[in-house]
Amino acid sequence: MDNVIIPEIKDTRDKGQKEYAQDVLNVFGNFRRTGARVGISPEQSLMNFLMKHIDGICAHVKGYESQREPVQGRIKDAMVYLSLLWGMVEKDKEHI
Repeated sequence: MDNVIIPEIKDTRDKGQKEYAQDVLNVFGNFRRTGARVGISPEQSLMNFLMKHIDGICAHVKGYESQREPVQGRIKDAMVYLSLLWGMVEKDKEHI
């Protein structure tokens, strides 16, 4: 299973980096910009994006099947957001 999921997660993250972060040196750029616009932290911004996917996953688990994308896409996106949150936590540990 790892030989399928992990490469897909990496591919999605890499594509998202180009589209959303808009900066190869700042993987959290999108969350910083979005958070600043609405007055929340980058972590809170990331959680808002993540929760959209969690909500779709929960709907699927409850039997709702009419979604714009397969649930696997939402699961993959959630895993990407969680890996980015991991990176934020690790970056914060560097400043302690």
